Amino acid sequence: MLESLRSWVGSVFFALYYMVSTILFGVLAPFATILLPKNARQPVLNLHNKGLLFVFRVACGVKVEIIGREHINKNRPVVLVANHQSEWETYVLQVLMAPVSTVLKKELLSVPFFGWGLRMVQPIAIDRSQKTNALKQIISQGKERLEDGRSVLIFPEGTRIAPNEVEAFNKGAAMLATSANVPILPVVHNAGYTWPGRRWRKFPGTIRVVIGEVIESEGKKTSALHEEMDVWMRAEMAKLPKGNDILFK
Repeated sequence: MLESLRSWVGSVFFALYYMVSTILFGVLAPFATILLPKNARQPVLNLHNKGLLFVFRVACGVKVEIIGREHINKNRPVVLVANHQSEWETYVLQVLMAPVSTVLKKELLSVPFFGWGLRMVQPIAIDRSQKTNALKQIISQGKERLEDGRSVLIFPEGTRIAPNEVEAFNKGAAMLATSANVPILPVVHNAGYTWPGRRWRKFPGTIRVVIGEVIESEGKKTSALHEEMDVWMRAEMAKLPKGNDILFK
């Protein structure tokens, strides 16, 4: 009963903080984009991301366990690949892997305040209804970002998937990695239990994040690289705690 009450109260507080902070940073973002060089924009936006992550943990009673931090090398751009269950991972991976450009649907850039902040960090905004053109855009703009020293974040499921559902991974990440001759850094997590997609209520519990070793692309065909990524992610996702195993009563 007490944890249920905390869940509701914490969710309301976080929702209010989320709204106010997003509006504030959204208003400031265009000015920051104009005044700051490209490399200085993400640290500014990450102040917003870090604030959201902190308030989420404290207000909603969430702990975060990250395994494999040693596999992160910010001096080597990679194609960062993660399963997609909520908004949480989009924020935490921006912080962990900065600088990083995210592949996302172009409609997000039109969202007032939120989209204005997104534009600061050079996302790759695609039209998902045009699959062929979207893939070409990911490859061409992705290579530009990687050559500029930025990692590229791709969610291979293409959209948010509930923790108990399974969706095929597309080959966009492997195609970009082989084309740009950079490695894939795979990540899996179970954030969807505490921060469910498309729901405002949050739940206390523990999020586990597993960061794998980089998967080198040199000398590999796209299909082989994709399969190696797919096998690792599926195996590690199956090991993650589920449901009531991670939620606090």
